Amino acid sequence: MEKPVIVLVGRPNVGKSTLFNRLVEQRLAIIDDVPGTTRDRLVSEGHWAGHNFFVVDTGGLDPSKQRDQAPLSIGSAAFIDDIRAQVEVAIEDADVIVLVVDALSGITQADHEVVNMLRRRQQLRDGKRVPPIVLAANKADSETARLNALDFYSLGIGEPFPISAIHGTGTGDLLDEIVAHFPVQVEEEADDNAIKVAIVGKPNAGKSSLLNKITGKDRAIVSEIPGTTRDAIDTPITVDGQPYVLIDTAGIRRRGSIIPGVEKYSVLRAMQAIERCDVAVLVVDATTGITAQDTHIAGYINEAWKSVILVVNKWDLIEKDTNTSIEFERQIRRQLNFLPYIPILFLSAKSGQRVHQVLPLVKQVQQERQTKVPTSQLNRILINAQDIHQSSSGTGKPLRVYYGTQVKTEPPTFLLYCNDPALGHFTYLRFLENQIRKEIPFTGSPIQLVLKKRERKSSED
Repeated sequence: MEKPVIVLVGRPNVGKSTLFNRLVEQRLAIIDDVPGTTRDRLVSEGHWAGHNFFVVDTGGLDPSKQRDQAPLSIGSAAFIDDIRAQVEVAIEDADVIVLVVDALSGITQADHEVVNMLRRRQQLRDGKRVPPIVLAANKADSETARLNALDFYSLGIGEPFPISAIHGTGTGDLLDEIVAHFPVQVEEEADDNAIKVAIVGKPNAGKSSLLNKITGKDRAIVSEIPGTTRDAIDTPITVDGQPYVLIDTAGIRRRGSIIPGVEKYSVLRAMQAIERCDVAVLVVDATTGITAQDTHIAGYINEAWKSVILVVNKWDLIEKDTNTSIEFERQIRRQLNFLPYIPILFLSAKSGQRVHQVLPLVKQVQQERQTKVPTSQLNRILINAQDIHQSSSGTGKPLRVYYGTQVKTEPPTFLLYCNDPALGHFTYLRFLENQIRKEIPFTGSPIQLVLKKRERKSSED
């Protein structure tokens, strides 16, 4: 099931980024009093009343403008174009649109412009579900501002919810209204045995070419123009009796290089594909090596606790000697040192070189992701690990792991009972993880180690 998507729209400097941070409970968006500070779209996850969802923040000005330039005028063509880009993603990707307005300054012509654009776009939906609009009157920190919020009824889109994004006032009521509009989630009717594979990467890395070569069909449009693939496309396929669902996604661009328009919002669809998948195939371009964009995408995969395979495409274009692949892999592992467990495959989607190895490797990674480690084996590994190397801490009190058990798969998750979870430094947990991987590699899959304080039994027991 895909998580619902909340898209924040509105004119500049109404507090969209502040509200975004409030909804996702993080300070991800840059906040400034200068209109247009949010240079590009941000996407993050939020949680409320048992619901998990994506929140999309949109900038209010032309992202190509520099901060030291004068703010764009409300009637400028660049301003209108950027607002229109916001409306595009709101209509196409949102389950709920939150129109953010400023209760202090009251209704402006720009607010009317945004509402008119939303209405015009809604009329072009051709029978598709029209996302509801929830009106958030921000900066309602005083009684006067809260009364001013009532004026926004005249926009004709329903009840305005007076809030203060910076202080959190009223955001609970706003979220209650938002989640009430979420569509009913329907379980996907997919083969339970099918491995869902998201093919992700920066634009023009060769994702669609790889999909076409695997399937033997021109399922996705292939072009030299970066960003040709706009949507995630599902392709079911069965190979050697194993069903797969291949998800080709729009290319992810580095923040700051995403042009205004529909492509600007393709990152959301790629993130949704990563959320849906079992194994992500990260495609990188051999001619450019690992770039900031590639690291950024790898970070998305890592945060989602998904298994991953790294495919180095266009390997046929590289001049090689006997050490080329060894040096290339060494460089990759240095740059992606937070994913030390990933398998790397050098191939050419264009010529078909080694493409046949992709799905067998995906199957292997998924099988290892589902591995259940016997408790006796796990505890032997933990005891031996602590004999080899005990943890150290600034207090002089070491972490002691008494016993552990695997509590889930996908990803493999181990509950370790210890004397004090606060003593579990990440470097020692990484050491324990490495000791586990020596016996059970869990190729391509992250491992979660969760520390829990062991409760001592009373002397009367």
